[in-house]
Amino acid sequence: MNSNFIKYRLRRFCAFIIGLVFLLAGIFKLLDPVGAGLVVEEYYRFLGLAFMLPTAKAVGVLLALLEALLGAAMISGVWRDLVAIATSTLIVFFTIITLFLAIFNPSMDCGCFGEVIHLSNLQTFLKNVVLLVLAAIAFAPFKNLGEPKKRKYVAFFVAAASIVGFTIYSLTSLPLVDYTSFRPGSELTTSSEENNNDYKSTFIYEKNGQEGAFTLDNLPDSTWSFVRTETIRMNGPKTGGEPPVLTFTDSTGTYKDELASTGNVFAISVHDPARMRGDDWTRVADAVGGASKAGITPLLLVAGNKSRFERLDVLVPEVRERLLPCLYFTDRKTLLAMNRSNGGGTWFNDGELIRKYHSSSLPTEERFLEMTGDDPTEVMLHTSTKGRLRFQGFLLYTIALLLLI
Repeated sequence: MNSNFIKYRLRRFCAFIIGLVFLLAGIFKLLDPVGAGLVVEEYYRFLGLAFMLPTAKAVGVLLALLEALLGAAMISGVWRDLVAIATSTLIVFFTIITLFLAIFNPSMDCGCFGEVIHLSNLQTFLKNVVLLVLAAIAFAPFKNLGEPKKRKYVAFFVAAASIVGFTIYSLTSLPLVDYTSFRPGSELTTSSEENNNDYKSTFIYEKNGQEGAFTLDNLPDSTWSFVRTETIRMNGPKTGGEPPVLTFTDSTGTYKDELASTGNVFAISVHDPARMRGDDWTRVADAVGGASKAGITPLLLVAGNKSRFERLDVLVPEVRERLLPCLYFTDRKTLLAMNRSNGGGTWFNDGELIRKYHSSSLPTEERFLEMTGDDPTEVMLHTSTKGRLRFQGFLLYTIALLLLI
């Protein structure tokens, strides 16, 4: 085994590591396009480019898609010269940006891996320095990078089509896996409560006569049977994220947080009222009516205040009157965290988040009636597990496709 072969394998290994990081970073952001847009908004504000805020989501999605495709190209080894130049340029650009973040240390998340993995500003910079070193080993001096087998182009195009399809799905649906503080299973904290989160929900499963306690992020395989849910007291410091805080007021400015913490509650969140069309408001009003008839407390949480709501021209008087009894106001950031869909719905049961609905798939009156007879815990476990398995399956499929073909 000569030195040239060893050097070639080392360069390909470094390219693979960079490709894997890029692929995962891109897909994690594509999982949650709204979150990717929020990260770009923070960068715009940090760089003094607030006038570009309307482009944030589009730029976030396109950058994430570029990262994922470059990662797939590096893993498969196609178009090595072009990919090496494009990747190195991006790494240098990201390193410069994150150097400023490390120096000034603003209160923001780099968003490198979306909501899945959070890094400090210094950790982000060091991560990019490592990638820069790997890129120097893998690509410099941008020659003698080798050629892939022809079947690798097939693998790349199939993977690229899958990634584009995943992007389209994410743009039209809620994230398959929710990594925000308002994730299924989380317990609401209202402004009237102490923020000490001494309790945690666990799920008891049974197998071969033995019971085991699991968390929502660590559920057992299908050979275990769900038995019940239990709330246990946690001693010592918390190891997870902060519990979600849902604070909202009525038209007089009086806090009404407690309304979301008792019984079955269906909260419809509108983080951008100006983008809602007349048909959208009608659909919201129908959902409000359906929830009320089923005995579920409806809450319409709108970003802004009463005067802004009253200035909406697309709201016809009949629809406005149907919405006013359950109308409350809060901030845009809270609503975006609670539900990524503008006009989407979130089901709470005694303050525990059960399930989220996209604005295009709000429950009908019949479905609301069925919800009152459903076991909230089973619904939460079923929907959360299904989404998690689908996302994990997509990740494994994409990586295996690039490696094995």
